[in-house]
Amino acid sequence: MQNVYIFVFTILFSLVLSDSDHGDAVISYTSENFDDALDKAKHFVMFYAPWCGHCKRLSPTWNELAKLYNPMIDQPLIIAKVDCTGETALCAKHEITGYPTLKFFPDRYSEVVRYKSARDLQSLQAFIEEQLSNAPEQTEEKNQPSSGLFDLTDDSFPKHVETGSHFIKFYAPWCGHCKRLAPTWEDLAMHYLGQEDVSVAKVDCTVHRATCDSYGVRSYPTLYFFRNGEKVDEYQGGRSLEDLLDYMEIQLSAKNVNADRTDEKIPDAIPEEKEPEETLEAVFELEADSFTGGISEGLVFVKFFAPWCGHCQRLAPTWKELSKEMAKYPIVTIAKVDCTVSTNICKENGVRGYPTLILFKDGQKVTEYTGSRDLGDLVEFMLEHIQQEVHDEL
Repeated sequence: MQNVYIFVFTILFSLVLSDSDHGDAVISYTSENFDDALDKAKHFVMFYAPWCGHCKRLSPTWNELAKLYNPMIDQPLIIAKVDCTGETALCAKHEITGYPTLKFFPDRYSEVVRYKSARDLQSLQAFIEEQLSNAPEQTEEKNQPSSGLFDLTDDSFPKHVETGSHFIKFYAPWCGHCKRLAPTWEDLAMHYLGQEDVSVAKVDCTVHRATCDSYGVRSYPTLYFFRNGEKVDEYQGGRSLEDLLDYMEIQLSAKNVNADRTDEKIPDAIPEEKEPEETLEAVFELEADSFTGGISEGLVFVKFFAPWCGHCQRLAPTWKELSKEMAKYPIVTIAKVDCTVSTNICKENGVRGYPTLILFKDGQKVTEYTGSRDLGDLVEFMLEHIQQEVHDEL
């Protein structure tokens, strides 16, 4: 009997030790209690495997993080962990393809944010504070997740695809090809973060079967491109990030050709008497071969835009009015760059959303304008920099 007690004690001790290896202050979840926990608080979760060396090296830091946040009564955040060797279904559901994977869950239904930065305590704390302070505001329409990737449901799908262009992955959590594609799909979504009427999304067909059935999804992953509520194409090319980005640009360019371009439409014939009025607008269109020279002298205020962008279309008349207001100042140029044409120029200038408004002085970036797009505010912004320019010359 004594040997039996020793054997049982040894087993229990080994279990506790194994658990302690990955943080005794960290809350451990299983598939039975994970979703319910997400309903009650925000969670930062480490998905791990006990044999994983990287997980073992992270565990002391993760435990310190838990000691900082888990006891806080006034802060609804829990530092947690899931053992993927025991909870294979739960980890498959959340597309865990490597260990450790760290994910921030605002709640049960909101878009999850995957942590990809340094794993020291300070960096992890900074990430948490950023997530807690930047909780997305509720709007009447869809909210942009901070990771860029939309997680659609049977309820949210119709409204989401109703307008704009959307590349959507229909998948099953148990699908090996889906798991391999998941990190690349997240990276693809980041490229279109913040772009108006453009999204990269996913639908879990094991949960939202009605949507998948309605579009004839029979294998995973199935990648469909939607435009203004209609499925227009099924993607069957390579699954590298470069392949997917090239496909997105082709689809967005196809939309641009057919879009109503309220600011750039060229009439079939320009009446002769209208030429002086058009000249007064003086919005210079810069391209790859003219950009460097175009911003090399004076103050050049550039609108980086995409023709399909709704915000850009609404700004276009105001931008022309601004060019008229600034025509009296020889040192000022009002310009624009079409990012669907001059892609590299936009990337070099850090353009990640449309429209992006950047002021240059003698070829160097001065600032990115982030204020109101009202004509009065734009004029005031320019006058401040004109006065500064004159002062510097004196």
